[in-house]
Amino acid sequence: MKALVYLAHPRPDRSEINAPMFEAARGIEGITCVDLYGEYPSFEIDVDHEQQRITEHDAIVFLHPLYWYSAPAMLKEWQDLVLEHGFAYGHAGHALDGKVTFNAVTCGAAAEAYTPEGANGAHLRDLLMPFEKTADLCRMRYLAPFALFGAGRAVEEGRDQPHLAEWRTLLKALRDDRLDIAAARAALSLNGFKAAGVAKLEAV
Repeated sequence: MKALVYLAHPRPDRSEINAPMFEAARGIEGITCVDLYGEYPSFEIDVDHEQQRITEHDAIVFLHPLYWYSAPAMLKEWQDLVLEHGFAYGHAGHALDGKVTFNAVTCGAAAEAYTPEGANGAHLRDLLMPFEKTADLCRMRYLAPFALFGAGRAVEEGRDQPHLAEWRTLLKALRDDRLDIAAARAALSLNGFKAAGVAKLEAV
């Protein structure tokens, strides 16, 4: 499976997790990586080029910090411009049919905050529902998110390297068609699957 990772982070120079995850993805053969803020610093997205890019890949991964229960502005701009009627959706818009997509996100709060009983009142997957519904409209297959909670303390707590290792394993499993797509679509989280590439999907 040809996978494309889009990084959307306005200050990757200050990123302790997203930037290393992007670099890790760049180090994996067969994974295409695009830094949206780096490529389009003035927000002038080349729509034709982006549509060609996503047409040429089977899986589209959005790597970003969770901003206001969504993503940094560049990713919303990308969605608004690239996912055009007649290309991504609509009667004649079938360019993305069947492609896989998911969010790889970093969250400031602890995992307990992302439950119906927690401070945010919902699971992370539920908070990312606009991405899932967009994927549905585009006839894509939306997978559960891959997340790091409490990201601001991950380095000092030594959780960054295990997360990077799991990220690499996930991308390789996706690339090699070893990820159980049906299970990944039904789960709350992609975190926790085995290094062998067999999906072991856990609730957040």
